Amino acid sequence: MRCYLQTFLLGMIFVFFSFLYVFNQLASTLEDRDGWRVKEHGIPGRKSHDTGHLLRKRPGLEGLRDREEGLDRCKSQSVSYWNPYWRLPADVCGVNCLLESSFSERSSSAVKAESRDERSHLAVVACGPRLEETITMLKSAVLFSKKPLHFYIFAEDELHKSFRNTLESWPWRVRARFNSTIYPITFPTENAREWKKLFKPCASQRLFLPLILKEVDSLLYVDTDIIFLQPVEDMWALLSHFNSSQLAAMAPEHEEPRIGWYNRFARHPYYGKTGINSGVMLMNMTRLREKFFKNDMTTVALKWEEMLMPLLQKYKLNITWGDQDLLNIIFHHNPESLYVFPCQWNYRPDHCIYGSNCQQAEQEGVFILHGNRGVYHDDKQPAFRAVYEAIQKYQFGDNLETSLLGPLETSLQTTTHTYCGRASHLLTKKLKQSIMSVQQDATRRRR
Repeated sequence: MRCYLQTFLLGMIFVFFSFLYVFNQLASTLEDRDGWRVKEHGIPGRKSHDTGHLLRKRPGLEGLRDREEGLDRCKSQSVSYWNPYWRLPADVCGVNCLLESSFSERSSSAVKAESRDERSHLAVVACGPRLEETITMLKSAVLFSKKPLHFYIFAEDELHKSFRNTLESWPWRVRARFNSTIYPITFPTENAREWKKLFKPCASQRLFLPLILKEVDSLLYVDTDIIFLQPVEDMWALLSHFNSSQLAAMAPEHEEPRIGWYNRFARHPYYGKTGINSGVMLMNMTRLREKFFKNDMTTVALKWEEMLMPLLQKYKLNITWGDQDLLNIIFHHNPESLYVFPCQWNYRPDHCIYGSNCQQAEQEGVFILHGNRGVYHDDKQPAFRAVYEAIQKYQFGDNLETSLLGPLETSLQTTTHTYCGRASHLLTKKLKQSIMSVQQDATRRRR
C-alpha cells in the first residue's frame, strides 16, 4: 500500500511540474507574439520619444523610481503567492521569476543611469524686441546648472536665425551642456489672431505648450525676463514634491494682501488669497493632458484643450493680465492641482518696492529673479537692472567671482536709495553660493 502511495505522490508531482512547464511556454509564446506585433506592425509603446523615458504619472525622478520599484518586485514578493486560475497579481512574479530578476537588475541599473542623466526641460516664448533678454536668461541657466538642459524656444520666424547664431557662437564647452529646439509661434488656426494679441504679443503661447510638446513629460516655462541665480535642476527637483493630484507649480502673485492686485481689482475668479504669477511655471504635462478640469462654464469636467477657448470667450472682457488671469481662473476651480512654491523662486520688484516682504528670500536669498514691468531696461529698479547687466556682460570662460560677482556688488552699492537696493544682499546671497559651487567643480575637473 505504501508503494502505491509513493507512486501516486510522485505522479502528482510530475503532473504538477509538467503543467508549470506548459504554462511557462504559453506565457513566453504570448510575450514573443506581443513583441512581434510591436516590432512588425509599429504598435506604439508608452514611451516619450523626446526623452526616452516612460511617460510617468508621478513627475521627475519619482516616476523613474516607480519604474525601478516595479521592475524589482521579484525581490519583495513571494513566488508562492498564487491566485486561482493561474493568474498572478500585477506586483508578483510568475514562474519566470529568476529570468525577470535578472532583467530587473539590468533594467534597474539602466533606470539609475537615466535618472542621473535626466535633463531639465526649459521653455520660453520670445516675440518682438525680446531676443537679447531671452539670450541673457538662457545664459544664466547654463552658467550655474550642473546637469544638462534642453531649451524649447518659441519665437517669431524673424528671430530664429539670431537665436541659432547666438547659441552656436557660445564656446563648445558651454554648448555641450545643452540642446535647443526652436519652434514657430503656433496658435489654434480659427482663433490665432485673438490668442496672439492677448495681453502681450505671444504670451499666451504658454497655454498651448502641453498640446504642442505632446511627447514631453514635464516642463519648466519661464518668461524672458527671468534670471537664474542657482541651478535650474534645483527648480526641476520641485517636481518630486508634487502629490498625486498636483500637475503645475507657481508662486503667489503677492505676499502682502494690502498691495495685492487680484484681491483688490480682479473681476474674475483667482487662486487663493492673492492669485498666482505665471512667470515661472513648472508643469507635469502628462498629468495636465490627462486631467478633466472642473470649470464654471458647464457641469461637465473638460480636458485642457477643450477648456481654453470657451474660457477666453467668457472672460475676455474681464481679464487684465491675459493668460495669467486664465490660469488663475482654472486653478481657482481646481486648487488641488496646484503646488505653490515660495516667493524666492519668482522674486519680483513687488517683493521689495515698499520694503522687503518675501520672508523666504530674507532667510535663503533669491533663487530666481523676475524683472517684470521692464525693470531691466529703465531706472525704476536699478538693483534688478544691475543683476541683469552683470549676467549680460559676463564673457564665458572668465572668472565668475572677479568678472561677474565683483562688478555686480560694485553696481549694487549705488542702488541703496531704493528699497530694493537696500535689500540687494538678498540678490547676491544665493548667487555667491552658485558661483562658489561652479568654481569648486571646475577645480576638481582640472585635478
